[in-house]
This record gives sequence, C-alpha cells and structure tokens, in this order.
Amino acid sequence: MQKDSKNDEKYNICESIGVSRKVNPFLRKTIKAGVLPCGVRLNDSYNQVTIDALNEAERLMHDPTAKRYNVEEALKELKR
Repeated sequence: MQKDSKNDEKYNICESIGVSRKVNPFLRKTIKAGVLPCGVRLNDSYNQVTIDALNEAERLMHDPTAKRYNVEEALKELKR
C-alpha cells in the first residue's frame, strides 16, 4: 500500500517534533481521517461557581462603566 506524499509530509512532522510512540498512531489516524477519531463533547454540566463566573464576565462585557484594562495597565496593576 502506497501513501500519498501529502500525508507522508504530515506524518514526518509528527516524527520530527518527537511525538511519543503512543501519541503518534492517534495523530496519524486523525490526519488520515481529517477529523478527530473520537467523539468530542463539551461538558454542559458546569458547577455553580463556573456559571456565576461566566455570568459575571458576560455582564461586565456589556457594562460600559466596567473598568477596562489594556495590557500595559494590567501589568502595572499586577506590579503594585
């Protein structure tokens, strides 16, 4: 069985970055299929602390009076 050169090139990337032997077959299968070979699910049952944090972030994004930082200001605040 002959592999096409496009996939060979992608496989060589896995080998050149030193991917472990256990991960390499997974990556090869992923490359060949063009998708993850396993189901990917999001955890839709968050705990209350996470839900509260997400709600607060959403509220702050839409609040024009909320404190805003740029990177430099945030770093200055952290150094205080």
